Amino acid sequence: MSARLERRVSEVAEELLRRKKVVAPLDVLTGLGWVSGRVVQSWELGKVPALEGVAAVPAERLTEAVACLHRWARGRNLVQSEVEYVSATRDRRPLRFTAEGDERPFGAQWTDPALTEARRAKVTAAKAPELMVLIADKPWYCAQCGETGEHQFVEDDKPLCLDCADFGHLVLLPSGNAAMTRRARKASGLAAVVATWNRSRKRYERRGLLVERAALEEAEAACLADEEVRERRRVRDRERRAEQDVEFQAAFARRIGELFPALAAARAQAIAEHAGTRSSGRVGRSAAGRALDEHAVTLAVVAAIRHEETDYDVMLMAGVPRAEARDRIRDDIDRVLARWRSTSPE
Repeated sequence: MSARLERRVSEVAEELLRRKKVVAPLDVLTGLGWVSGRVVQSWELGKVPALEGVAAVPAERLTEAVACLHRWARGRNLVQSEVEYVSATRDRRPLRFTAEGDERPFGAQWTDPALTEARRAKVTAAKAPELMVLIADKPWYCAQCGETGEHQFVEDDKPLCLDCADFGHLVLLPSGNAAMTRRARKASGLAAVVATWNRSRKRYERRGLLVERAALEEAEAACLADEEVRERRRVRDRERRAEQDVEFQAAFARRIGELFPALAAARAQAIAEHAGTRSSGRVGRSAAGRALDEHAVTLAVVAAIRHEETDYDVMLMAGVPRAEARDRIRDDIDRVLARWRSTSPE
């Protein structure tokens, strides 16, 4: 068992415990960068039989990381409970991490013993993945009735119309009003996210929510009643998020300075601000990035070198394939990393 893996697992787990108050293997594997959100979503939709088959590392590495996590939790004297992972299919079938291995280590989760029972129950409450209805982007026909339409629910790789999926009585609430969406979702006994596949970004993007009509009407009435209060809260939230971003980017810049002491402080700050921009999708906003993981921070620095210290962008504009362009500049990146890791300032 490598000491580096032990350290990386503990760093991610400590950040999860601080931020979410609960630590589970799936979140740690995501924080390590071994499974992406898109991979987890495909797994939850039942498209793969076991998560180990689509992870970025071999199955034995997943087992090693979870073993490290269990040792970390025992060393911290955390309270252990069980969590059940179920699919985003109508039958809510259990999800598997391994094809044939022992699932029990993956089903544990831990919380701080200082939490009250009420708080612990809240943070460890099982949350099934949301059902997802897709906006069709090509001709299709329902696998049961043969009809077609704008929306389809895919289960076991077979498309179903809303009626055959038992969603025909729901109404669409378009995206855009977070308060109404939250309230309608809470009031609706059955709900499904409406999404479309973004080919360029290779991910699903939400377009709305299917809810029961009575739930939508209840949500609309509640939102009309407290619009002024929610506007004041939105202003406060924007100010708070801006402060948090500044603090996080400063911490990210300090971490860059620790790993690359020869890099000028101003340059480290610029890299941190770019990588840590909220909603950018960059490595600084990933779980590993927020945990200031060494690998994630190094990736942010590598990205800056690639675009600012090499001819990478010029190659792309000249039509050089991305993989070939990255191969050409690999030695240049290694040289800059070695220079910035030295103890002599630039």
